[in-house]
Amino acid sequence: MLILGHGILEVGLLTALMLGLAPFLRQDGILAAIALSGAVILLAMALGMFRSLPTLSLTWGEGTAAPGYLIVSGVLMSVANPYWSVWWATIGLGYVLYCWQFGYWDCPVLYRSYPGDLFWYSLVSAAVTRGRRFLTDRLYRGLIGGCAGLLVLFACFFFYTGLQKAGVLPPSG
Repeated sequence: MLILGHGILEVGLLTALMLGLAPFLRQDGILAAIALSGAVILLAMALGMFRSLPTLSLTWGEGTAAPGYLIVSGVLMSVANPYWSVWWATIGLGYVLYCWQFGYWDCPVLYRSYPGDLFWYSLVSAAVTRGRRFLTDRLYRGLIGGCAGLLVLFACFFFYTGLQKAGVLPPSG
């Protein structure tokens, strides 16, 4: 259901890009703002993860969330994810602009892979559910710590990219 919410958000964004949002997102100032705010969000997430490590513990309660709640959560988590914004402001936008060469209505072809995403993440969800007994608190803390470290690296990348787009640093190579 989370992935379904993510997909609904992407349909909305693809529609907005097709209706004229694309030129706005291509501006260096907008890309800089997205990258720098994404860096701050990623650092805050990483710090929160690092702080929680000593007391982090797995609890395997049964899920009781209603499907509608999960769909809305999927939309909100996607909007809050700086990678999603940066991907659509760069790569996704590039795909849309490329598709426009072949006709305005060819852009929705970008979305044809979504059922594959939904299937893949359903398999991942099933694997996680069945693999619970192998994941100890110690391993879980290690995974979260590793992910937090990666978030710091990505934050540094976004910060550097944002400074380049803002004109503070020279463009790379």
